[in-house]
Amino acid sequence: MRVEQLARKGILKIASYIPGKSIEEVKKEYGKKRWIKLASNENLLGPSPKALEAIRKELSKIHFYPEGPSPLLRKALAKTFSLNEKNVVTSNGADNLILMIANAFINEGDEVILADPTFPVYTNVTQIMGGKPIRVRLQHYTHDLDAMLNRVTQKTKLIFVCNPNNPTGTIVTDPLFKRFLSRLPNRIIVILDEAYGDFVENPLYPNSLSYIEDGKQVIALRTFSKVYGLAGLRIGYAIGREDLIHCLYQVRDPFPVHRLAEVAAVAALADKDHIQKSKQLVYEGRGYFYNQLERFGIPFVRSEANFIFVDFKRDIEEIFKRLLGEGIIIRPGRAWGYPTCGRVTIGRMEDNRRFIKALKKIL
Repeated sequence: MRVEQLARKGILKIASYIPGKSIEEVKKEYGKKRWIKLASNENLLGPSPKALEAIRKELSKIHFYPEGPSPLLRKALAKTFSLNEKNVVTSNGADNLILMIANAFINEGDEVILADPTFPVYTNVTQIMGGKPIRVRLQHYTHDLDAMLNRVTQKTKLIFVCNPNNPTGTIVTDPLFKRFLSRLPNRIIVILDEAYGDFVENPLYPNSLSYIEDGKQVIALRTFSKVYGLAGLRIGYAIGREDLIHCLYQVRDPFPVHRLAEVAAVAALADKDHIQKSKQLVYEGRGYFYNQLERFGIPFVRSEANFIFVDFKRDIEEIFKRLLGEGIIIRPGRAWGYPTCGRVTIGRMEDNRRFIKALKKIL
């Protein structure tokens, strides 16, 4: 029997998520040299030393299964954000939480509204469950909430708002989000993906916890991959109303978070100094990039995240390949519908300077 007849309906037509090129991948193609990866928005400062120490202490226990509900981390998160533990669920990275949301709430034929472009996993999980993604083009690189409201129908089940948005780094402000939420039918769940929320400086950034405390139909997604520097351990969490979080537990894997990830996350959450250093690295890097790109006359989108969306005004594949020749990896924007743009992660100052030096040489 042909695989088309065996596979779940529609999954063979899904565009697979393609991550940024890894250093290992480009080394095979371009040879060994000192590579800088500015493609995947990782914390180039690295993880908290306290997280590394927690991992070392836990290593001798990895022959035991972890406790399924991640009680240590849930307790730490509940204490940090003054929540009940029943408002929190942890999982194997925010990507897995997005899949859990799809499993828990999307039925075949349901419509899911999302920005275009935004994080592509929203589309993938919707299609896996037989739902229909409704894409609404960004306006000025930002979510067009009014246009999203206009696309709401009786079939709308979820709306994803990536805030700050990936790949543009822009935010939806609190007054606009509050107005948006007030105009939605109460049968619709809004997913606020706040993977990059720790880097926001704008005082008008929405406080998702306040909406959850008020009982709104909002689920906030957060991750330990960015400011905490634990991308390789794959750990994230969702916060929401107790009944919504219960639905996520109904579709959760038995052991989604392994022992090393949990203890590292608990330690990283408590290391306020390292969190502040990670934020400061991004704030200083953003300012440096702004100044340098303006000097070159290169357009860019002002960002509230740890990356910048840049319009090189030239074929991005050419820029991408020439930067690879200089030992620098960025993320091309063609897949998002921007053939002259690229997303550049903010790194350490030596990384940022090397990127600007290479860009000057190329341009």
